[in-house]
Amino acid sequence: MPKALREYNWRQWLRLQPLTHAVKTARYRKIDRRFLSLPAKACDIQGTRDAARGRDVLLTIAFGNAQCLDLQVRLIRGLVRHDLHIVADNSVSEAAADENRQVCAAYGASYVRLPANPWTVKNPSRSHGAALNWMWHNILKPAAPAAFGFLDQDIFPTQPCDPFAPLQHVAFYGDLRRAGARWYLWAGYCFFRFDAVARKPLDFGLDWFAGLDTGGANWEVLYRDVDPNALPQRPITAFAALPGVELRQAYLRMAGNLAARSRPRRRSLVEGEKARGRFTLAGTHPSGPAQIGATMRLAVDTVIELCDGT
Repeated sequence: MPKALREYNWRQWLRLQPLTHAVKTARYRKIDRRFLSLPAKACDIQGTRDAARGRDVLLTIAFGNAQCLDLQVRLIRGLVRHDLHIVADNSVSEAAADENRQVCAAYGASYVRLPANPWTVKNPSRSHGAALNWMWHNILKPAAPAAFGFLDQDIFPTQPCDPFAPLQHVAFYGDLRRAGARWYLWAGYCFFRFDAVARKPLDFGLDWFAGLDTGGANWEVLYRDVDPNALPQRPITAFAALPGVELRQAYLRMAGNLAARSRPRRRSLVEGEKARGRFTLAGTHPSGPAQIGATMRLAVDTVIELCDGT
């Protein structure tokens, strides 16, 4: 939803931003509605709904990198308490989608090949939000799971955990993002109790004109009247991924005890380290168990081709 008219200053009014934002928002919504109406390229829709009904469901939006997905699915299977893991494939390439499908078949994850996404090449954030909304309207909402959670495909569990446990006390939680007076849950890690949100007009897309990235369009309908300080939070720390390279250039993030995420800012630097066989962790998370180091040594080389930038 665009900003309220009172939030625009006089300079923005002179540039007719309220009008242009309203027109663009209407156009974006029209494109999104058409995408939501498209059928999946490959999926047993009713079977997936039946499998999800009344259960705790994890949902990953996959994009291209089968190695990354393979690692996540295997680790989730062994470490994360859940009933069903659904992979929604938002890949452009059919060859990449076929590799992702094989990964899901090998480890028992449900697979949904999403329809061609109109935003994928133009705007990755809108593409991700549209993929989440397609899954909400076509799979999750009709299925009525007990709870559901969204994960980016480059998040990896490092020790046993139950991400659904906090939902015994709150209707939703995840990693907070703020934009001025507004806040929202980052789309890469957020969990919801179905009975608390089922009747709301959810929109997991972005509201860029209000400064809200993917997931932020739920501000008005879900987050506005909730105190973000009442939600459980995971401690997030960063540590170096390459020996002798400063943290901000190539690092990993540990968020609580569930996941680790690679965030290299300089792909050329990292690729050079890989070519010389020197791409290893400079250290492990200081408060975590020894297996975190082993897990991340495996994860980092896989993730590096997918995660670049902030």
